Amino acid sequence: MSSISSSSLRRNWKHDVFPSFHGADVRKSFLSHILKELRNKGIDSFNDNGIVRGEFIGPALVEAIKGSRIAILLLSKRYASSSWCLDELAEIMKCKEESGQTVLAIFYEVDPTDVKKQTGGFGEVFTETCEGKTAEDIEKWSQALAKVATIAGYHSSNWFTETEMIEDIATDVSKLLIDSTPSRDFDGFIGMRSHMEKIEPLLRLESDEVRMIGIWGPPGIGKTTIARCLFNQLTKPGNNFQHSVFMANIRTAYTIPVCSDDYTAKVDLQQKFLTQIINSDIKVTHLGVAHQRLKDKKVLVVLDDVHRPLQLQAMAKDTLWFGPGSLIIITTQDQNLLKAHGINHIYKVGVPTQSLQIFCMYAFEQNSPKDGFEKLAWEVTVLAGQLPLALRVIGSYFRGKCKKKWKNALPELRSRLDGDIASALKFSYDALCEKDKSLFLHLTCYFNFGRVENIEIYLLKTFPNLTQGMENLVDKSLISIVSGYLEINSMLIQLGREIVLRKYGGSEPSIREPGKRQFLVDDRDVCEVLTDDAGGKSVIGISLSLSKIEKEEIYIGERAFEKMTNLQFLRIGGDCSRVYFPPSFNYLSRRLILLAWDQFPMTCLPSNYNPQSLVVLSMLESKLKKLWDGNKPLRNLKIMTLGATDLKELPDLSSATNLETLDLRDCSGLLKLPDLPIATSLKTLHLDRCSSLVELPSSLGNASNLMTLSLNYCSSLVELSIVGNATNLTDLFLQGCSSLVELPSSIGNATNLKKLVLKDCSNLVELPFSIGNLHKLLKLIMEGCSKLEVLPTNINLESLEELYLQNCSLLKTFPEISTNIKLLHLTRTAVEEVPLGIRSWSRLEELHMSYCENLKDSPHALDSITDLHLTDTEIQELGPWIKGFSRLRRLLLNGSQKLVSLPQLPDSLLFLDAENCGSLERLDGSFCNPDISLNFYNCFKLNKEAKDFIIQASNRPIAVVPGGEVPAYFSDRATGSTVTVKLNERPPHKPLRFKACVMLVDNVDNPPCGGTYSMYLQCKIMDKQNGVIVPCLRPGFLHLPCAVTFVGHLYTFNLEVDVTSNELCFELTVYCKEWDVKECGVLQLS
Repeated sequence: MSSISSSSLRRNWKHDVFPSFHGADVRKSFLSHILKELRNKGIDSFNDNGIVRGEFIGPALVEAIKGSRIAILLLSKRYASSSWCLDELAEIMKCKEESGQTVLAIFYEVDPTDVKKQTGGFGEVFTETCEGKTAEDIEKWSQALAKVATIAGYHSSNWFTETEMIEDIATDVSKLLIDSTPSRDFDGFIGMRSHMEKIEPLLRLESDEVRMIGIWGPPGIGKTTIARCLFNQLTKPGNNFQHSVFMANIRTAYTIPVCSDDYTAKVDLQQKFLTQIINSDIKVTHLGVAHQRLKDKKVLVVLDDVHRPLQLQAMAKDTLWFGPGSLIIITTQDQNLLKAHGINHIYKVGVPTQSLQIFCMYAFEQNSPKDGFEKLAWEVTVLAGQLPLALRVIGSYFRGKCKKKWKNALPELRSRLDGDIASALKFSYDALCEKDKSLFLHLTCYFNFGRVENIEIYLLKTFPNLTQGMENLVDKSLISIVSGYLEINSMLIQLGREIVLRKYGGSEPSIREPGKRQFLVDDRDVCEVLTDDAGGKSVIGISLSLSKIEKEEIYIGERAFEKMTNLQFLRIGGDCSRVYFPPSFNYLSRRLILLAWDQFPMTCLPSNYNPQSLVVLSMLESKLKKLWDGNKPLRNLKIMTLGATDLKELPDLSSATNLETLDLRDCSGLLKLPDLPIATSLKTLHLDRCSSLVELPSSLGNASNLMTLSLNYCSSLVELSIVGNATNLTDLFLQGCSSLVELPSSIGNATNLKKLVLKDCSNLVELPFSIGNLHKLLKLIMEGCSKLEVLPTNINLESLEELYLQNCSLLKTFPEISTNIKLLHLTRTAVEEVPLGIRSWSRLEELHMSYCENLKDSPHALDSITDLHLTDTEIQELGPWIKGFSRLRRLLLNGSQKLVSLPQLPDSLLFLDAENCGSLERLDGSFCNPDISLNFYNCFKLNKEAKDFIIQASNRPIAVVPGGEVPAYFSDRATGSTVTVKLNERPPHKPLRFKACVMLVDNVDNPPCGGTYSMYLQCKIMDKQNGVIVPCLRPGFLHLPCAVTFVGHLYTFNLEVDVTSNELCFELTVYCKEWDVKECGVLQLS
């Protein structure tokens, strides 16, 4: 698709699109449809109805062409029959050359070659038009036709229907217009463009290097705002990050228990990180998961307000965790934290030079003070310490106030600021009304992160005008709402908590007794209150993380909550092993809105507990056997989350008429669900790993608004009859439902379904024909359905983009169930042929198949397959046919024990895995792609020529080849893990490229003891003359392919180094205690 030139962005346009066309050919058909589609997308097209067509185009039409951002040339059979059209064409091509106008060409039932050369039927019409015309006109038209034919355009022959073609063209035009709109990301952020320009050289976006960048500065200086603007810039089209995440306010939102072991804390933090970046719930059981999931993905990660090394170790331990081109940005107040993590690219945020402008933007909504306010504005700017956060907060307070109120406020501002940022922030808090003050304290003390819609669930009853109150706090710059999430600066959170503690003077006395405070969020205070039964009526919120408690043993009495009759929010989590609870509590407040208690230690809630106000009930990993007896009032309950392996049944939920989410994951003892006669509010139902559940209640058929139903690993579930009534269902997860033999035909009624997961449904034999009704289905995952033999025929899932059928070992027929597929997995199936019809799958990007003899004789298969698996086959050679796979990216030969040689492989190949090809001796071709990754582990029969070629060919992070010593052509070699390189010339002002090679040996003190090992290798480079670490632009931290042993092999990789002197020291270290570096070498490449 074309792009709109930068020179054209500065002009004032009258129209978005100018269409040039031959009316008789297309006006009442194709043209009218495409103009309607453009209008539907809000795109303005020039209308020529008011212009009388004559011999020549007039000034009005020329102005219309020049005043349009995009010109669309609709070249039809008789387009050249009109001199008017040809003049329009010549004028448009002139605008393209002179002013950079964007031109799109549509070849409607004509061949571009005929247009270019004026041949065929199009040429005959052109010749007729040229009769009697001047040689100058004919030459002008002929050149314009030749030029327009070279534009990458739209050929009507490439689409099955005009409707699809029109939709694609309109979408492209819309994207062109959006992408070309000048950025307003920096509007309102004084000095932000300067920050972006200064930080840009650190990013190296054009490189495949994985970079970690630090943004460092004091509190309130604007680090988060800079990171947010940078994130917004980088997530625009063109940077091609596969995943991106902004982890905001990590210091507060992702607290790490003080007394928990580091490993558990890291695993928990990594799980939260992966869940956000992949945008899917994921279970992390060890610290290798992040690397495994992201190592080949180009990702953009912002870790905001990091203050402990452990946080970085959990979420971004090293650059090897991420794919080429990834960018990791960390904001912190601690420069040493960045340096200790090996981050050398640091942007220091200093006090802004445009402090007055920043203040004025918030106080006056312009860059300078209003007349008469100049002196006042400057004095307040100085008092605010020139910190952007204080400038924003105080500026928002003064906005709209008259000069008299400014002057009245200044004395107090002078006396309370005195350089103390917290006092400046409290100044704005004091100006709030009492209701907004209370809301601010609720948010900062208890709900300081998370989705706004969830916070509304908790607080709407307490604050009926919650939306207005939050808008007031946003206006005062005391909170921010970004993409639906609440964000509060850490200093403002601290301010709110200190207000609750009454640390500030004035008429308010200090509250020394924790039990008399509104919110208890300090873990020591909470323990004191619960141990001494000291809580009072004033307490409305308690948050306790048991893992942070330093005492060895804590005893909590059964009357701990008895006096807290106004308690509304109770959140307890963490390890209960050192806390002693009574057999039961005698009281819980009937005012509780939120009850979230992980590892609840009792088998039942208090018998007298009245949940009439309860909105959210969450009890994960509890010892509950039942919640309560009988029918309780649950009209306010919206979310119920229970994770109790001993839970056998649920109470009567008939009164829970507003229940939206029911999450019973890991309730493995649950035998059945209660009837939900009024389930029309239910949107999400999670029953994963409820392994005793045999069927679902028929009353779930009333859940007409159910959108997500997750039944993963409900291994006893035998039927699913209620699904057909869930007409709004979008996601259905049935992974590991091993007792499920069939899906009901009524599933065809779930016409809004977008994702269907049937992975490892090992007894599923077929899908019902009615699945063909699922026209919105985007992803169908049936991996491991080992009894599946066929898929329905004569259906077209017109929206289906991804189909996973690997390990469906009985499947023999190619799945022709959609022509819209982008990704198709067919490895380890019985499918042996690719049908000719695949040529019409215009959107197919990846096709994964296992090798069979029929493939090499199918030209259409050679043009389609991207991933080919020949693992554990008896094949002895790959013939020249392998080069015919023109789109092949990955070739897996693992375990092909009889394979003796490899021929010339396709130029497109990016990854070759020949591990355990024990008979492989020679390579009869070259590797044309410099970015190819090569793995020849355990290929011990390879001849020397082949080994040397592999070492020298791969330009990617790692190549693996058998070998007993570092080759002599590595000019600098050494025993052990350190080698010094002396350069012959002074280093140029550009990075140098090196190839490194290491050979490993067993560690005699910690020899390997069996199993498969994961190995990391780090390369650290030091300038020997200056004693400083040299930046490594290409990966300096690498993951070796997993193996039983790493002995007997050479591991080579390329490095790109910012050289600063003539003598460098390369230190190569392995992160696996069972092996050491025996020998290493370095070869300079450029």
